[in-house]
Amino acid sequence: MKLTDERRRQLRITLDYTNMTDKYLGARGISQRTLDGYKWFSKQAHAYVMQNRGKDELFMGWTELPYNQTEVVKDIIATARAIRKKFEAFVVLGIGGSALGPTMAFNALCHLHYNDLPRTKRKGPRFFVEDNVDPVRMKELLDVIDVKKTCFNVISKSGATSETMAQYLIISDLLRKAGVDVKDHVIFTTDASRGNLVKISKELGGVKSFVLGDGVGGRFSELSPVGLLPAAVLGIDIKAMLKGAAYMDRICKINDLRKNPALLAATLQFIAMSEGKNIGVLMPYSDNLRYVSDWYAQLWAESLGKNETLAGKPCNVGQTPVKALGVTDQHSQVQLYTEGPYDKVVTFLSVGSYKEKSPIPHGCENIPDVSFLGGHTMEELIQAENKATAYALTKAGRLNYTINLPEVNEFTLGQLLFFFELQTAYAGAMFNINTFNQPGVEAGKKATFALLGKPGYEAQKTELDKAASDRDYIV
Repeated sequence: MKLTDERRRQLRITLDYTNMTDKYLGARGISQRTLDGYKWFSKQAHAYVMQNRGKDELFMGWTELPYNQTEVVKDIIATARAIRKKFEAFVVLGIGGSALGPTMAFNALCHLHYNDLPRTKRKGPRFFVEDNVDPVRMKELLDVIDVKKTCFNVISKSGATSETMAQYLIISDLLRKAGVDVKDHVIFTTDASRGNLVKISKELGGVKSFVLGDGVGGRFSELSPVGLLPAAVLGIDIKAMLKGAAYMDRICKINDLRKNPALLAATLQFIAMSEGKNIGVLMPYSDNLRYVSDWYAQLWAESLGKNETLAGKPCNVGQTPVKALGVTDQHSQVQLYTEGPYDKVVTFLSVGSYKEKSPIPHGCENIPDVSFLGGHTMEELIQAENKATAYALTKAGRLNYTINLPEVNEFTLGQLLFFFELQTAYAGAMFNINTFNQPGVEAGKKATFALLGKPGYEAQKTELDKAASDRDYIV
């Protein structure tokens, strides 16, 4: 993608927070005076993020991903080219950010029916992301791929992720039974020198591997090899994605609340959360962007859902993310958002120009309810419904704001991802929490280890067995 300075400006995503203000929402909106009252606070949050950029010990290595991967990107592009020539299918084995990011980019930037296209119309092999251990799902994946013609990207920093490693054990066993060399059909994305996948690679005689850096957590990893390799295999321009992220990063290096869109969005959400708006709805008006909501849900929930501040004080903060899709969920959720509790902030993702317009023909001239559509396009219709929903929510006094993407492409998606990552980092700094850990996830992992008999978890296994027998309230 060629990007002149003028083209970059044309593709800049913007934040419209008009419908968050008291000018349009009255007493339920945020006044400019209130917003100004958070200027110092927002500058402190901005300073915290700027001061700790790139610090692996704080898991802020993700901030440098747009700049420090030149050689890695070359390797990824070359590897992806070889994969496209050799394999009929490419399967990601991962969970959490290792799966949500690749799924999101695939849906955003590829044909919505990519796997159904003939090989001549696809840029790469058929693509699958296995992010669960549902046994039916695994069995039925194997019904549609030939393991001898498939490349498997195993993504786990520690190589101890139970779900991913269970998948690996199944696949490696099938590859051996098929009479092929496992190392020729797998690529690892893992730690540089530690972890089980490093050991497995050595045992197999050296597996092609990419490194997930120490300072990059799973939910911040889409712009690392975790997301870049699958994207490159699909023919996505990963250099343009990184350029988009760098462009948004430069915009957000200023600490002026009204000139830094990610800082402004974080501040608005922080104010809203402080006033009891504990549900955040992300509603893209684009089928290509629908899985941005899934990716964002993990980013926002795992990062901000914490029970303790950095000072060790109890806090129990966070906002529950809800996924919606325009226009689809106007017919399933918007009734609640318009007339239900005043406990939500709705974020719209709006597209300025879709890659298809789809003209609507004239017809049914004797039925006014239908004929008025003739002569318009489906692009006009979806954009009108987007504006109408925002208007209806605003009239009902409901907080909402819009992130505008001029187009959906690699450059704008890179901007959007970095916008959300910075917004999350700023919001976490405002709450004075550790934005980058997830201790609440670990409790469930350890309980799973105990239930399956992992050595070292015997005492917890006894406790869980007792809890399983104390089922007094089953009807």
